[in-house]
Amino acid sequence: MADVAPLPSPEQRIATLREVLGHEFARPELALEALTHRSVATPRRTHGRAPRPVRGAGSNERLEFVGDRVLGLLVAEWLAERYPDEQEGKLGPRHAQLVSRPVLAGIATSLGLPELIAIAAPEARSGVHRTDNVLADALEALLGAMFFDAGLDPARAFVRRAWEGAMEAQARPPKDPKTGLQEFLLGRGQKLPSYTLVSADGPSHAPHFLITARGGGKEATGEGRTKRAAETQAATNLLALLEAR
Repeated sequence: MADVAPLPSPEQRIATLREVLGHEFARPELALEALTHRSVATPRRTHGRAPRPVRGAGSNERLEFVGDRVLGLLVAEWLAERYPDEQEGKLGPRHAQLVSRPVLAGIATSLGLPELIAIAAPEARSGVHRTDNVLADALEALLGAMFFDAGLDPARAFVRRAWEGAMEAQARPPKDPKTGLQEFLLGRGQKLPSYTLVSADGPSHAPHFLITARGGGKEATGEGRTKRAAETQAATNLLALLEAR
């Protein structure tokens, strides 16, 4: 295992999570796994057996995979309740913004997660634990951990508290992210954004696209089941990055 940057004790980290998440973990090892960056994870051998659904010795990547879906569902449910007269064309951009990397990273920072993530010392010294991707992944992993620990109810309660400010900011439906990005750049006399396909993989029934959007001297990535979805996510992330400057 790589040298880990200094951290509070596991008991202190669990106590902090109890306070900020509003959830008492019956399986605290899930919470600690959610805060374990892949740079310090120790793979567990399965001796030919199928891996367990959740492995305490691994990184937070498996929990993040689940938490991403949990967050998507809970935000979609909340939006459908809050805006019963809106159709997918308006709900989609709202959803994309609320689950974007910058929004998640902002919430994670407000909760104090950068000081709780177990990460290799070299990465910590370079500030990796404060990047949007690492923070967003840790927050989603915590949602996955809450789901495995106690189901959707505690995750739902946490999301509705932590995302309240972001939800309230959406008094009007946001523009389509690609249109909003284009208008932002043109309004400042800059060139139109560009989109580059980074990768396209996965089986034919569940493709996965990764796309980078560039504009205003910055870049951001997005992923999705279609090129359009990946471009939309990339535009959302880049626009949030530009607006935060």
